Amino acid sequence: MPDTPVASVLIPTRDRADYLDVSLASIMPQAAELAAEVIVVSDGPDPATAEVARRYGARHLALPEPRGANASRNAGVAASSAPLVLFVDDDVDAPAGWLSAMLEGVQANPEHEVFGGPIRPRFEGGARTCGRHPPITNLDLGTSECDVDLVWSANMAVRRTALELVGPFDETIHRRGDEEDWERRYTAGGGRIRYVPAAGLDHRRSAADSRLLSLAQAEYQIGRAARRWDTRKGTAPPPQTDARWLLRWGLHTVRRRCPHGIVSAAHYVGRLREALAEGRRPS
Repeated sequence: MPDTPVASVLIPTRDRADYLDVSLASIMPQAAELAAEVIVVSDGPDPATAEVARRYGARHLALPEPRGANASRNAGVAASSAPLVLFVDDDVDAPAGWLSAMLEGVQANPEHEVFGGPIRPRFEGGARTCGRHPPITNLDLGTSECDVDLVWSANMAVRRTALELVGPFDETIHRRGDEEDWERRYTAGGGRIRYVPAAGLDHRRSAADSRLLSLAQAEYQIGRAARRWDTRKGTAPPPQTDARWLLRWGLHTVRRRCPHGIVSAAHYVGRLREALAEGRRPS
């Protein structure tokens, strides 16, 4: 590893050593070949996470207590040294050539400072999803490079110059809007985001996490976080809108005999639960 690596790959994680094992197995060989550093940031102490990072030769940091993904990202940025920082989730599987494709995309676009690649959902338990919105972060903007409004931190590269200019990620935002808030601040100042279609990776759900109940529970929490983020932005619809979407997915489940409709319905149950909680909070 040179004194200054070509890139710093940051992986925030929390108590998911099994997912991290797959992620590091796919990323570490690419990082070693291209002289990039890999930093695993644990959101709170976790010996299993530390052991997986040690086994693969990745640097490991642990926050003293859980503070969220954005706190882990900020800690990783502070500990890194490369001029380019790549953020990935702990549950990705990066195919051979992912890192080189992202670096080539960055080099080919010196006027851009933020980049993102495709994020392909992969359910390993045979789960069937409905429509274009599977219950996991995904991104598919076609096969051509283009400027975009947003990319997602499961597969995002940022020049350090942009991080220094815009400042840290907002650690009060959790689960939804965490990277979007930072990107909105960046583009508000005239920054540009580039989509690099060659730099795609898989976003996994293990067989256990692909079960209907697990997906529905996760989507319920995501719905609550999405409602909080919409409220913070001032774009939250009236609860009646979320209720109509809940009804639509309920009818879809019955009419199409589609179990996955339950997962989508759980999202709107979460949104409605959060809307009720908002109504009880003092103004």
